[in-house]
Amino acid sequence: MSKTHVTTTINGEPTEYLCEASQSMLDVLRDELDLTGTKEGCGSGDCGACSIIVDDRLVCACLMLGAEAEGRRVLTIEGMSHGDKLHPLQQKFIEMAALQCGVCTPGMLIAAKALLDRNPNPSETEVRFGLAGNLCRCTGYDKIVRAVLDVAAEQRETTR
Repeated sequence: MSKTHVTTTINGEPTEYLCEASQSMLDVLRDELDLTGTKEGCGSGDCGACSIIVDDRLVCACLMLGAEAEGRRVLTIEGMSHGDKLHPLQQKFIEMAALQCGVCTPGMLIAAKALLDRNPNPSETEVRFGLAGNLCRCTGYDKIVRAVLDVAAEQRETTR
């Protein structure tokens, strides 16, 4: 079976890989590129655990083909931090105990980042709507929503 050669940018780095025509982006990230932070929860786009950002759009990696990344910019959970410096959302999730088992956490963080990139001043309702595609079975969502709202408020303070 013939493989497709893909040239893309992942987490700010030029990246090339070979993938099967039917291989999902999730499988490419985890199996070909050893970027295992993106989790598989359902495999059908219903849980958001595999959320990534592709050209500034939130995408379920399990529903995207690896070949579709050709020429695009992809951000995974590994790309949110800068070396040892955590992204403010990551830091706030830790501080506010907005994570438990960790299965949903990468997808929640990516979805929260996509939301704040689009809307730096969301209401609680907008945060809940922005994260609605990400399922969590452990936290009850309140700490996650509070963490996102706190980061948004802190970012507004630093831009004043």
